[in-house]
Amino acid sequence: MMRGCKLLGRAVAASGIALTGATATAGAEQGSLIPNTAIAGPALSFDWPAVEVGIGSYEEGPTGLTVIRFPKRATLVVDSRGGAPGTVNTDALRLGWSRPFADAVVFSGGSSYGEEAITAVATGLKDTGVRSGDWRNIGFTAGAIIYDFGSRRLNEVYPDKRLAQAALQAARPGVFPLGAQGAGRMAMQGSFFGCDAHSGQGGAFRQIGSVKIAAFVVVNASGAVTDRDGRLVSCNKPASWGGLTKTSELLQHLPASLEADWIAHSAHAEQEVPATRNTTVSLIVTSQKLDAALLQRMAIQVHTSMARAIQPFSTASDGDTLYVASTQEVDSKDLSFDVLTTLGGEVMWDAVLASVPGEGAFVPPATFPNVSADALAAYAGTYEFAAAPAQAIGPISGLGLEVRLENGLPTVVPVAGGPAAAAGVLAGDVVTELDGAPLQGLTLGQVLDRMRGPTGSRAELEVSRKDQGELARITVVRGPVRLRSLLRVQVQDGGLTVEAIGGQRVYEFQNAKPTAVAPLSDAEFFVEGRYHTRIAFSKDAAGRVSGAVVNPGRWEQKGAKVG
Repeated sequence: MMRGCKLLGRAVAASGIALTGATATAGAEQGSLIPNTAIAGPALSFDWPAVEVGIGSYEEGPTGLTVIRFPKRATLVVDSRGGAPGTVNTDALRLGWSRPFADAVVFSGGSSYGEEAITAVATGLKDTGVRSGDWRNIGFTAGAIIYDFGSRRLNEVYPDKRLAQAALQAARPGVFPLGAQGAGRMAMQGSFFGCDAHSGQGGAFRQIGSVKIAAFVVVNASGAVTDRDGRLVSCNKPASWGGLTKTSELLQHLPASLEADWIAHSAHAEQEVPATRNTTVSLIVTSQKLDAALLQRMAIQVHTSMARAIQPFSTASDGDTLYVASTQEVDSKDLSFDVLTTLGGEVMWDAVLASVPGEGAFVPPATFPNVSADALAAYAGTYEFAAAPAQAIGPISGLGLEVRLENGLPTVVPVAGGPAAAAGVLAGDVVTELDGAPLQGLTLGQVLDRMRGPTGSRAELEVSRKDQGELARITVVRGPVRLRSLLRVQVQDGGLTVEAIGGQRVYEFQNAKPTAVAPLSDAEFFVEGRYHTRIAFSKDAAGRVSGAVVNPGRWEQKGAKVG
């Protein structure tokens, strides 16, 4: 199961969270969400009535999906690579049927939850009378999903049946939206090198004589999008990279190029999560009549060629899946099969390049505006993100301690509202013993295993507190811990600091590490770091500060002031 792009910053092996039990999703109903099927950005235009495209998004995510429909059906095959594919109906495509039988290919965000959207397009065709229950007229859709959760957005909204069928109804020929639209609404690329840059979906089209070739792709890759000159197309580069532009320079210096002196080191202190969070899902369509065997050869060649455009490609953390379809319209001699398949690879490279938004890099201001002390004081408080319509992760049972190893001993930070915080554990406490057994020299995994236990059980902690010579004993009763996306804003040294206190990292903001932000205006601030995370404050009708927006704009996440 493919899970999407790595989180901002580099994960640190010696950090984790002391929780136990299964994760429960506290998601609310999505019935209040409004499907958005409008094109809100650049789009590829092409002349091909046999191919229709519809998109849909829930802007509350944001997340979305893309429907590529064949009104007269198409022959379809698949080639899956990488270590984490998430697909629907791929087994049926490996049976070798050459007759046109596929109604649509669907790409969706929302990880495995987005698979609902793929089958919903088939039921949408039945509900509107296009398909029926007759075995010769059963609707058939295939598709793949990407992971667009994690710290890239602070909620669990996913593309569902309503959104899929709205996109189906909005499908039209000749237009494919590009960038952060459809399934590419919250896609990212380049996490392998720490780039963590937004990408999206891309499309390209060529016609040679009577033969048409189109490529459609959603780039959510671990690898970095690379142009035909070998340059990184979009990447949040650390200052230590200097003028580096070539992807090959990073690859040639592996593994050193992944170390702290190459990429700014940023501890990621969340719970351990699977590495399968990346993928590129794609589709090649041709009007040339081809049987299933030849389409499969085309799929293999085009998918292999994509390793030029995305480097590295098809890693164990990627769920790359390519579909190849023929609308079986023309039997042309204009192109040999080898030329057709090679052209397919070039068109796909064009599509990958078209997936990256054409936005310039963030440039910090030369001088910073002055923000009054009163304005700064008004922004102080706690802000919660993703309170609705889908909650953050939780509840989970445990101590509610974020743990990292320092000098062979666990240093802890309590999760706000958790059992450890209620018992009096403080950020920076060093736990020397647990239930009378010393923790010196244990691995992080061994420490976490000892800290975990059933709800209601007790843990006796011996802690050493900074600036205090004596050891303290604290009893913590394990109980529910809800990880939340909480930001605490404080005034320090005449400026603002922002800290994540809910157990969930929020972009560059972490627990127990207040991060200074610099002003862009009297209400918007940014981190002078690799990713330039921004936070903007909003006011209610009475003029009181009521909320905050992280990364305002195309990929913004909204939060409300709660304290």
